Amino acid sequence: MKNSRTKKSVIILLTMILGSFLVYGVIFDRSKYVPMGYSLQMDFAGEQVPTYMADVQERLDKEMVTNMNFHTNTTLVIKRANKVFPIIEPILAKYGVPDDFKYLAVIESSLVNAVSPAGARGVWQFMPSTAKEKGMEVSEQVDERYHLEKSTEAACKYLLAAKEKFGSWTLTAASYNGGIGGIKNKMEEQQVDNYYDLLLTEETSRYVFRILALKEIMKNADKYGFSIPKEALYYQIPTKKIVVDSSITNLAAFAKTQGVNYKILKLHNPWLRDKMLINDSGKKYEIEIPTSGYSK
Repeated sequence: MKNSRTKKSVIILLTMILGSFLVYGVIFDRSKYVPMGYSLQMDFAGEQVPTYMADVQERLDKEMVTNMNFHTNTTLVIKRANKVFPIIEPILAKYGVPDDFKYLAVIESSLVNAVSPAGARGVWQFMPSTAKEKGMEVSEQVDERYHLEKSTEAACKYLLAAKEKFGSWTLTAASYNGGIGGIKNKMEEQQVDNYYDLLLTEETSRYVFRILALKEIMKNADKYGFSIPKEALYYQIPTKKIVVDSSITNLAAFAKTQGVNYKILKLHNPWLRDKMLINDSGKKYEIEIPTSGYSK
């Protein structure tokens, strides 16, 4: 009797798990996946990937298989992309940075304001010194690494400087992980001139392939088993911008004057890192206030 009840419980649990996967469309049909091979054509920012090379095929295949089976994260980044990409894309275009670099942000942070063990923060994962070098404010009260528009602009500045050094967008992407100096040194040591011929640390060696895999999967989500209904995607909340050029001693009280609460204020302005904003210099800050999305 006990065994019968146990079996019944297991069957019910498995049925519930299967049902939840089916609802969110994340069951991966392996029959749809064609292993990497010579016939695969892929590029990064218009630069062809040499998939005729045996090691390139295997490295790309590894990242494809990993991300196709990493259901939770891949599903969430597809959902978030619907909300985040429309902000990133026009900024990349404004600076003349290829659209493919939005997938670099995906592998850096999964499109959330992540914090790395080393102290990098935000969607683009800037360290404090690099952020300040690229014109962002980083202090106890204001950290613009958490400001999506400003951090995207800073990323563009970095990428354009790297492209000028390397002449290659692929090497530029690799340098975002391995550093401009680090990649240049490896190229000189190994006497090669492209990313796919370099022997690098494991993380940097995987870096571009992770970008390529997420680009392929996210652009062809249905093909790889991520059939997410449009209504299940995350979306942008309409906002208005309030210009502030003086101190705000209590952000919770300020939020109420704008018809929202402290939580919502911080959700839409994650760059505000304290409970107040002391602004003795008269600097102009734009604070976003949602105009809908939080009431019935």
